[in-house]
Amino acid sequence: MKPFFESVFNFDKEVSNMAIIALDGAKELGAKVDYYLVNLYNNDIKKYNKNVPEKKTFLLNNVCPRFTTGDGKGMINDTIRGKDLFILVDVGNYSKTYNMFGVLNRMSPDDYYADLKRIISAAGGKAKSMTVVMPSLYGGRQHRRNARESLDCAQMLRELETMGVSGVITFDAHDPRVQNAVPLMGFDNFLPTYQILKALLKAYPEVNIDKNNFMVVSPDEGAMGRNIYYASVLGIDLGMFYKRRDTSTVVNGRNPIVAHEYIGNDVRDKDIFVADDIIATGDSMLKLCTELKERGCGKIFLTATYALFTEGVEKFEKAYKDGLFTAVLSTNLTYTPEEVKSRPWFVQADLSKFMAYIIAAVDQNKSLSTLLDPHDKIKELIEKFNQNKPQQLSFDVDEE
Repeated sequence: MKPFFESVFNFDKEVSNMAIIALDGAKELGAKVDYYLVNLYNNDIKKYNKNVPEKKTFLLNNVCPRFTTGDGKGMINDTIRGKDLFILVDVGNYSKTYNMFGVLNRMSPDDYYADLKRIISAAGGKAKSMTVVMPSLYGGRQHRRNARESLDCAQMLRELETMGVSGVITFDAHDPRVQNAVPLMGFDNFLPTYQILKALLKAYPEVNIDKNNFMVVSPDEGAMGRNIYYASVLGIDLGMFYKRRDTSTVVNGRNPIVAHEYIGNDVRDKDIFVADDIIATGDSMLKLCTELKERGCGKIFLTATYALFTEGVEKFEKAYKDGLFTAVLSTNLTYTPEEVKSRPWFVQADLSKFMAYIIAAVDQNKSLSTLLDPHDKIKELIEKFNQNKPQQLSFDVDEE
């Protein structure tokens, strides 16, 4: 595999002033990203400028303590003056808690977004630039107005722009057109297609990715874009389910699904690849699996950038034992509890190194085109996979 950059850091111009703030809830991911950035930086030192001292970490010490009333504040305990600041926040990490009037409260997306604004405020305009790395966009599912309702994601982007943020880095935005709210602010949306496919091929080297044995099926019309991409780059057929909803009723903030209707080629005896951005309750995904199995398909691989399992994994565990699907593939871009990661049917793609490359490229003003569209790398991956079959593949999932 060819590296994305021949040299990541421009030592002929200046030493990198990059600094990373990982908010509580994103500490684990931040530590992994920092590990790769430090290695990239120090390896380039040895190649291009041995006089530059090695870096131990790019992470800055920060904290967002809470008073017993629930009020909070943001504190940065290292200097940020003149730094290119990257602030990493995971608004979906529901494992963190705080005490309010003697009651333990879980951190919500609202709490994480408030802490993000506190840290930006604590920076006080002293940083050279500020980029927010928010893998799962705050309010991302509330991206458009259907009735008299809020526009949470657009409002968030406008607020960040007003506070001096120069750009937002996100992954698989529910609807990337929300960036139209801030046309003069940077907004980069990356897809984990390459890493997901690599994780699939490493975990299941027996799959046959060809037109006669493999097929992509979109779970609904909203996910067609990402599934069209998978089908196109893999050169296989594409099918689609569309959801008939009861628009007269709202349950848990959405119209309930009445039925799934299928459009596309016959799925009989073919392994199926289903891609979506989010698995929340998982009800629609499992109904889709039932529909596909009734049509005589083979293995079903469910993929989602964010596998949230908001109602637990029990229904997925039962469906797996009943043979409805083979695996769920997801990423480490948001919090995943050990209960999920320990399941035999769950495969996680590590995007830490990918994120490190993105941050390094932004910091050094390098082109992101290769990172935004990994078409050539996927082609190379499939060719390598076909050449090595039926042997077990030896590459690492996080190798870039």
